[in-house]
Amino acid sequence: MSEPGTITVARALELPALRRGLPEILTAPGELQRPVRWVHAGETPRIASLLKGGELLLTTGIGLGSRAAEQRAYVRTLAERGIAALVVELGSRFTALPAAVVDTARSLGLPLVQLHREVPFVAVTEEIHTELVNAHYALLRQADEVHRQCAEVRLRGGGVPEILRLFARFADNPVFLETADGRLLYAAGPTGRAGLADPLQIWDGLRARRPGTTQDAAHTLETPQPPAGSVLVEVPGGGPGPGAVRARLVVLPAAGPLAPVHRIAAERTATLLALVLLQARQEEELAARGRGDFLTDLAEERIATADAPAQARVLGFRPGDGPLLPVVMALPTATAPLGGGDHWAALAAALREELATVGVPALLGVRLPEARVPLLVGLRGADERVPVAERVAGALRAGVERAWPERAPALGQRGARSGPPVVVVGLVGGWEAVGAELRHAASAASAARGLPDRPWHDVRGLEVDLLLWRLREHGDLAAFVHRVIGPLLEHDQTAKPPLLPTLMAYLAHAGRKAETARALHVNRQTLYDRLARITRLLGTDLDEPRTVLALSLALQARRHLP
Repeated sequence: MSEPGTITVARALELPALRRGLPEILTAPGELQRPVRWVHAGETPRIASLLKGGELLLTTGIGLGSRAAEQRAYVRTLAERGIAALVVELGSRFTALPAAVVDTARSLGLPLVQLHREVPFVAVTEEIHTELVNAHYALLRQADEVHRQCAEVRLRGGGVPEILRLFARFADNPVFLETADGRLLYAAGPTGRAGLADPLQIWDGLRARRPGTTQDAAHTLETPQPPAGSVLVEVPGGGPGPGAVRARLVVLPAAGPLAPVHRIAAERTATLLALVLLQARQEEELAARGRGDFLTDLAEERIATADAPAQARVLGFRPGDGPLLPVVMALPTATAPLGGGDHWAALAAALREELATVGVPALLGVRLPEARVPLLVGLRGADERVPVAERVAGALRAGVERAWPERAPALGQRGARSGPPVVVVGLVGGWEAVGAELRHAASAASAARGLPDRPWHDVRGLEVDLLLWRLREHGDLAAFVHRVIGPLLEHDQTAKPPLLPTLMAYLAHAGRKAETARALHVNRQTLYDRLARITRLLGTDLDEPRTVLALSLALQARRHLP
């Protein structure tokens, strides 16, 4: 197979013009898949100085010289120049090629072909150039196709991550977008590629091979240096000057070599990325989404525990040797369809600025599909969990209010879809346990969306609600609620005063009637009358422990039903 935009030596020998010369392959038959970049005819002894490499050289042998030393030097300089093959037409200068020419070409692995019949070299060049033009046209069509697909992704509402993932599938290699000073913004790898390391691991390996330093607002990062064979294209638009660089698109040959089509497609994709980035503060959102993808992969056990610390360092998280605290903020689900790219970029920037005031290392990401913000916080010790959790939760909620001030009234209202953000704090642990804790905290945050608002929820206090939330789609949960408190719910639809608040206050105060009456602002007799009516409606004994348990579960389950 030849590289896109080229043909092979073998294909050139199959074309009619060369086939009429009865070509005979004398050396390096295993090298006939070399790409032919161009075809050249010449007779000067110093023809190698006129070549760039990749040419199919046609000659009658006049420039070979008459002495064996001259012939060996002629072939050696052509091989050093990197030509694709040497084709010599017999008859004008030689009836058979000298042994010095053949032996030198064989030792250097240079394909050597002799033609037994005279052919017009102009016909050969015309045919090969036509093939090359056709191959290059096919190359451009491939680049056009990936550009069209990327543009369609953008028209459907996709952003930079979706475009990079599409390009990674096309290149079958990892793709990175970095800032002009080398800070990683987003990494994407080809899906379904067996044996290929995670893109963040590949990026970390680059820095290990050639470290440098780049100052960031929060930390110092080593600057990745792409290896030979990579494709690096600048994304314009980072400043007032015409040559200003906003970002760099890097494609690494980790799974296989890159071809010219990948550079052409990367240049066109970079133009599209520049337009996307100019629409809003996309870099901030992009970096946050990249960290959100990492935290989600960690929670879903798609990242090995041994690899997680190094990948986190690539993203700028250096927590030290202390334990880690997982935190998840669930945003009101109504914000997901309402928020465009500029809203998410503003949110990411506000959250990062607020967290910077907390004084602890934090790795914060965003997950747009779930309207969720996961983060990891580094602690010096487990005893810091509660005070740090309070500060982090306050920073998160303040960041939401700063980023979306126009939605502050809606965020303050209770309701399944328009309530305030929910912050759930998991249990501290090391890298081996933090993924499972992140996953558990994310589920608990979804379950807590329907609960009364509080600054933050301890995951340990949400276990029952999480269990009930997971059963919300099961018909037995609704049937359970109906059996236990159904008569009371039906009563409250028509009768006054409603009795459900009385039962909830009674259970919240563990059956202590004096405290319940004070909480409801009623006298003791009124409370006794309401409790008696509840007992008659439900046919239960409110002093029986198993009845109290069933009522408490039913009231909790009711919050998770549609």
